[in-house]
Amino acid sequence: MTTYTILIILSGLVIFSYLFDLVASKTKIPSVLLLLLLGIGLRFLVEYLNIHTFNFLSILPTLGTVGLILIVFEGSLELKYDQNKNKIIKSAFFSALTILLGTATLITVIIYQISHKDLYTCIANAIPFSVISSAIAIPSAAALSGKDKEFVVYESSFSDILGIIIFNFAITNHSITTSAFIGLGLSTFLIILLSAIACVVLLYIMGRLVHHIKFFLIISILILVYAIGQSYHLSSLVLILSTGLFLNNADAIQNLWFRSIFLYKNLSADLSQLYQLSAESAFILRTFFFVIFGFTMNVQELNDLPIIGNGLFILASIYVIRIFFLKIFKKDSIAPILYIAPRGLISILLYFNLPASLKIPQVGTSFLFLVVLGSSLVMTLGIAFSKRKVEETTA
Repeated sequence: MTTYTILIILSGLVIFSYLFDLVASKTKIPSVLLLLLLGIGLRFLVEYLNIHTFNFLSILPTLGTVGLILIVFEGSLELKYDQNKNKIIKSAFFSALTILLGTATLITVIIYQISHKDLYTCIANAIPFSVISSAIAIPSAAALSGKDKEFVVYESSFSDILGIIIFNFAITNHSITTSAFIGLGLSTFLIILLSAIACVVLLYIMGRLVHHIKFFLIISILILVYAIGQSYHLSSLVLILSTGLFLNNADAIQNLWFRSIFLYKNLSADLSQLYQLSAESAFILRTFFFVIFGFTMNVQELNDLPIIGNGLFILASIYVIRIFFLKIFKKDSIAPILYIAPRGLISILLYFNLPASLKIPQVGTSFLFLVVLGSSLVMTLGIAFSKRKVEETTA
């Protein structure tokens, strides 16, 4: 394949992704769903033309990790904090935690019935299916009302963070002991401390940089710290979320010493540019990630009736648990938030990070693909149904 052919393909994918975003804004069909279908279509085309390709699975985790960082950072840069939002943040956190634990428990039972593996292996495999994907949820919430949108951003981000914490805890501790929980507490304290330091240091650097290239440097530092933290099994997504929130709300801090040292004249303009760069970079990475994931899928495996049946059981369990806990933690209407529980980028990343010894043949990538696809379809139909219901009520 020539250099120019590769450039045509890459630029064509970006153009298609942009068109899919326009379609998504009009039809509420998630662009991710269209990207997955594009990847599947390209797989059929490549096989038909008998074109040789390399192993795209080798780059998928890296693309997904950087995409996840940028998507969460972009979402957090949109959030303005005030005391009136404490209720939303608290309910989003407890909703994310209880739904994650409840869903993981029910899916563990389902995987045990499928595979009859030991309980530890089933739990480790259930966690990736239990985490809401902020990479899909945050863009899909763009059309919601202010409070609902903020709830989705917080809940999906908390779900990602808590999912990574529990996943890291599960794969590094084969048994639940006092020392395991002490280690969890220590790692949580370390990442909170690291987040606080990173927030202040990055804001200071932003104010002192005079070079015309500064925002890619900030993002590169964030990715570097995230990677170092993850290599020591720290849940570094906390750092990404807190940095975005801190930068966007630093001007609300009234301490005179802080304001004189860290705040500067062009902070608002710089944050606007940083947000724009994060959003466009996340768009590119999300495009290639989901197209490649769709491309790597063997659709023939979806002809297997047990896979379809078990996938539907998993999907049903996701929404049964969700409707139960949302009624507790969200006092007002739970639609359309009920339907915004997609599985996607974070689920795929956690699944690929499962040690080979813990992977279950009956719960393979085609099974994961079915749940990702199914949850996106439920979200699409749910949002469309909720919107139509609101229009009928107000008519």
